[in-house]
Amino acid sequence: MTSPVLAVDFGTSNSAAAVMQAGAVRRIPIEGDADTLPTAVFFPTEGGGMRIGRAASTALIDGDDGRYMRALKSILGHDLLHESRFVGGKRQTLADVVTSFLIAFKTRAEAETGMVFDRVLSGRPVQFHSNNSTRDKQAEDDLRSCYIAAGFQDVRFLYEPEAAALACRHLGDAQGIGLIVDIGGGTSDFSVYRADGDKIEVLASHGIRLGGTDFDQKISVAHVMPLLGYGGQLRRTFGDELLPMPNAIFNELATWAKIPFLYSRETERKIEDLLAHAVEPEKVTRLQEVIVDRSGHELAFAVEDGKISANADQAQARIQMGFVERGLSAQITAGSMNAALQGFRDDLRMAMYETCARAGVAPGAVTTAILVGGSSLMQLVADEVTATCPAARLERSEAFTAVVDGLALATA
Repeated sequence: MTSPVLAVDFGTSNSAAAVMQAGAVRRIPIEGDADTLPTAVFFPTEGGGMRIGRAASTALIDGDDGRYMRALKSILGHDLLHESRFVGGKRQTLADVVTSFLIAFKTRAEAETGMVFDRVLSGRPVQFHSNNSTRDKQAEDDLRSCYIAAGFQDVRFLYEPEAAALACRHLGDAQGIGLIVDIGGGTSDFSVYRADGDKIEVLASHGIRLGGTDFDQKISVAHVMPLLGYGGQLRRTFGDELLPMPNAIFNELATWAKIPFLYSRETERKIEDLLAHAVEPEKVTRLQEVIVDRSGHELAFAVEDGKISANADQAQARIQMGFVERGLSAQITAGSMNAALQGFRDDLRMAMYETCARAGVAPGAVTTAILVGGSSLMQLVADEVTATCPAARLERSEAFTAVVDGLALATA
């Protein structure tokens, strides 16, 4: 008897699993009874097992001593993935960390279903890395190696927007041209398809390295980092001339995947030097607090919460930073967020034009545009889809599970 195929949506921000059973998609809860779990890990300093998903996030928020990591998918294809470092009480690479996550994922899926999975169909972005075919191939090879190391013998991939097209077929017209717009945590992916009754034909797919973590980064730099010294000035040791505050630490602190690497004595020394010369030392003191207390991820969660509130057009939305300094917060509005993200609009629109061009379809011929992925809930995404494909009816799918549902369907 052929063993079942596990469908896995290994995402930058969230992951999910499913299997076909009795001719229907069965989503497999990996953590509690939820259909998805955060793609996050936590290694306690004092030893003990690695925690994944919400348990990892809870350990971080509760202030447990340890190393928290998220957005590991973003590192696939980089040399950084294979560099050895001290994590979880031992030296290991980030590839080892991804493998450990997948082992836990596989083990829990088998325990939940009573099945043994040695075959996997994994989603992948159309491009892990924009305009870099060598690095893109390396990223897929890296992920395949992690799956094999986790115990899978047969590893196959399917573009995420093409999987979503299978799951979302019912949202489109019986006859016509559809566009899948899949905006995830790390990438934006697009597929143009032709519908013919119950069948669909994918005409072209395209993707760019742009997603929710990039949105968070820009929002953080624009709203939060100025309160930590970003955009400030430094006094020279000798002379009266003022120098601009360097940007690197702030940009890295605003980037999910880079936060853990700031927790070092080298970073602390750099901040001590900035503090000694800062025109506004009280702001740099806050930056120092974040690094010393290792609360960078807590700051990132606060930005994410503020983004969600502002996107819902809550007039009093704020990014709460009381864990840095009592009463500290940053106001965020739909307008201020739109200004911070303005540069991404052209990227999204050009990517959709490119997908249509590859499909040989005029954007105006698209009759249905289906939004997929957690970051597709951002209003700017809907705005750009409508501007690009003005005749298309806008439909929203199951934002977090459309890809894994389609992957399961593809295994049949």
